[in-house]
Amino acid sequence: MPSNILRLDTSSDTVSASSRMLVDAVVAKLGGTVATRDLVATPPALVDLGFVTGRGLPKADRSAEQAASLELSDTLLAELEAADAIVIGMPIYNFAPPAALKAWADQVAVPGRTFSYSADGPKGLLEGKKAYVVVTSGGTQVDSPIDFATPWLRFFLGFIGITDVTVIAADRLGADAEAKLAEAQEQIAALS
Repeated sequence: MPSNILRLDTSSDTVSASSRMLVDAVVAKLGGTVATRDLVATPPALVDLGFVTGRGLPKADRSAEQAASLELSDTLLAELEAADAIVIGMPIYNFAPPAALKAWADQVAVPGRTFSYSADGPKGLLEGKKAYVVVTSGGTQVDSPIDFATPWLRFFLGFIGITDVTVIAADRLGADAEAKLAEAQEQIAALS
C-alpha cells in the first residue's frame, strides 16, 4: 500500500458528489498520509505567457513574471513528486474532464520534471507511482466512444510516467445510481 497519497478532487459539487464520496472510500482503503488538493476550491491558473516562457528555466533565471506564473506549478509538482499514489475523482462533464483537472494537467506537464523528449519520443519521469481514478457520470459510459475524459486522463498520466492506473467507474448514474454506486464500492473493496 502507498504511504503518501495525493488526492485530487474535481467535482463542482462539494457537498454530495458521488466522485468525492467514492474517493473518500478509496483513500480510506489505501491508508497512508494524504495530501488533498481540491481543484474546485482552489482552481489552478490557466497557462499564460510567463508559464510557457519560464517553465524550462532554472528558478534563478526566471523573470518576476515567469516566477509568479510558475509559483503554483512548482507547488503542484512538489505534491505530485512526493506522492506514491494519486487518487483522482473525475466526474465527466459534457463528455470530457472538468476544466480544473485539465488546468492541473497543464500546470504539471513540465519538461525535465514530469517528462522529457528524446530521439525515441517522449518519456515520462514519474515512474513507479500508482493512480486510482474514480470516474462518475450521469449518462456517459466509461471508455465508450463518447467518453473523452477517461482515455485522455490515462494517456496524460502515462505521458508523465504513471502507467499503473486503476479506473473505478460509477458511470451512467442517471439510469440506476444505487446499483452503479454499489458496483463502484465493490471495485474499491477489491483493491489490494
